[in-house]
Amino acid sequence: MQVFKRDGTIAPFDIQKIITACQKAAIAAAIENPQTLALTVATEVEEECKKFEDTLLNIPKIQLFVENALMRSYPEVARHYIEYRHDRDSIRVKGSILHSQLMGLVDKTNEDIVTENANKDANVFPVMRDLMAGIISKQFASNFLSKDILQAHLNGDIHYHDLDYSPFLPFTNCCLVDLKGMLEQGFHLGNAGIESPRSIGVACAVTSQIIAQVASHQYGGTTIPNIDQTLAPYVDKSYQKNLKIAHEYSIPEAERYARERTEKETYDGIQACEYEINTLFSSNGQQPFVTFSFGMGTSWQEKAVQRSILQVRIKGIGKEGITPVFPKLVFFIEDGLNLKASDPNYDIKQLALECASKRMYPDIISAKLNRELTGSSEPVSPMGCRSFLAVWKDHDGQEQLAGRNNLGVVSINLPRIAIEAMQDENRFFKILDERLELSLRALMTRIDRLKGVKANIAPILYTEGAFGVRLQTDDEITELFKNGRASISLGYIGLHEVGILMFDGTHPFGNKEAQNFLHRVVDYLAAATSRWKAETGWGFSLYSTPSESLCNRFCKLDIEKYGQIKQVTDKGYYTNSFHLDVARKVNPFEKIEFEKGFAQSASGGHITYVELPNMRHNLKALERIWDYAIENVPYFGTNTPVDSCGKCGFMGETKATPEGFTCPDCGNNDSASLSVTRRVCGYLGSPNARPFNAGKQKEVIRRTKHLETQE
Repeated sequence: MQVFKRDGTIAPFDIQKIITACQKAAIAAAIENPQTLALTVATEVEEECKKFEDTLLNIPKIQLFVENALMRSYPEVARHYIEYRHDRDSIRVKGSILHSQLMGLVDKTNEDIVTENANKDANVFPVMRDLMAGIISKQFASNFLSKDILQAHLNGDIHYHDLDYSPFLPFTNCCLVDLKGMLEQGFHLGNAGIESPRSIGVACAVTSQIIAQVASHQYGGTTIPNIDQTLAPYVDKSYQKNLKIAHEYSIPEAERYARERTEKETYDGIQACEYEINTLFSSNGQQPFVTFSFGMGTSWQEKAVQRSILQVRIKGIGKEGITPVFPKLVFFIEDGLNLKASDPNYDIKQLALECASKRMYPDIISAKLNRELTGSSEPVSPMGCRSFLAVWKDHDGQEQLAGRNNLGVVSINLPRIAIEAMQDENRFFKILDERLELSLRALMTRIDRLKGVKANIAPILYTEGAFGVRLQTDDEITELFKNGRASISLGYIGLHEVGILMFDGTHPFGNKEAQNFLHRVVDYLAAATSRWKAETGWGFSLYSTPSESLCNRFCKLDIEKYGQIKQVTDKGYYTNSFHLDVARKVNPFEKIEFEKGFAQSASGGHITYVELPNMRHNLKALERIWDYAIENVPYFGTNTPVDSCGKCGFMGETKATPEGFTCPDCGNNDSASLSVTRRVCGYLGSPNARPFNAGKQKEVIRRTKHLETQE
């Protein structure tokens, strides 16, 4: 007879273990001749087990047979046996990884779990509940992943992202919400039917509710694309109402009155929406990861929304004017629209520059390069912080952007491959091929998990229009993701470290041969995703992994395996995707030049950003950087000092230390009175309130300003 053990192994049936356990229980019950009792019961159990010779027995089943045998003849011994088993199970549980991780969360002693996500406050109940569920979900990953995929994830060859959600549950990742369709057609939230709004204020309020619902039904970022164009009709509805009031009451200059009142309502609606987003929590206990894209609208109604978004952000939150983390703002720039002084929306660009100098956002997208990259006639908004979709046409041949989504990411540990390759390029690509094959099978498990799932699992997404469709509750959702309508992404991390390892410690910035090799690597990854897409029909894409917690995890695992490697693991983190090392002293244009071209291969996800000093009084210089960026990289952001100290009134950039952040003027390090905002990867975070993981904090400490003149 064979027995399936708790650790997953199979072993022969061992009667001696039953004898030992029963003998201990009999001794505890003060029974005479405990050996005889134990042998009798064990023999009876063995005979019972033989009835199941053709099936695989497990430990709980055998224990039940023992308990039943004892209860029939020796009930007083049975009680001691049950207590003995309970004590043994408790000891086993306390020694398990699951118990260790759960207690590490509860007691706040496991830093990796507590700081896993820079926008999750592990001190509050909703987040603790979500993290606890995630820990348990990860323990069941082996039910859905093959042994080699799970082992590759655990040992750090690859990273199966968001294992705390997927594939245990059929979640999707990030998306572009079809807000336009939902507002026009109405929808249901629970039992409440929501009609199409009749004013901009109501439209903004409904938008907040949609965001909360969508964020609760997926695990990635929630983007409202082209929000200025989507909300413009409701601005006009408010205008028509106000114009009617002006005529009814004979208010002088009726059009002016209606316009100014409507613009104020638009500002108030956007402000309320921003406050709502920064105070509400999704079901996983965190603020929704929200992105608003805007800038392509040209009507006064569209510009009113654009202007309100920027003015609200410039003002900040609360009387202290704190920089809000969400929503992330993304501003499209296009020649002939808003690029230069002669363009009709140039005033909006100037306002966006002011906003970026004070609040870091908006990030900017080059409409021209975005179109070239995606093949779309309409510039494509990022899903979440950096994930992009390629053009896709419906059955009528019409391009569709809103309502599409991403199915998840698996990332490759590129520095580990370089360590193992030992500067042998052929060996590098041979190992990379092995990891690619593994990654493809891992990504297919995400797709497989969605098969057979019905639309009623997430009504807001599938039956109420957020994903651009109105399925019936019993409809299967898989068809919605086929033929490139949804993307599924291969990620990568640590290209900088690859350059260091493959070229004998030479920094890639000054080494053209190393730079060419790094482009070859990214092109090779992109070719693999193109091949997978052609072979399977699924929308595989290459994604430049943001590496928030992963920068720490991969490096930490490689230190354990390979030790400290100069300029690689000794930093304590791996570099974000294709980015230049954060400590390299270059000017903004040199950094842009170094990162130029990678996005063309990693079209499924990318961003370039630079670190700048205070630019509030030098917007012309900031504009020069922006203008250079949109000619060279599709997606760009600037990090500027926006911290403040509530004790001494300091405004600028606090000092990053291994322990956190400190005011440079008064030494204040109290998170309650110190407002700190840093770019985590694509999104912003508040690391004094919700600390970064150890690796990300080390990276932040090493960040240098990209100044015009090199030191």
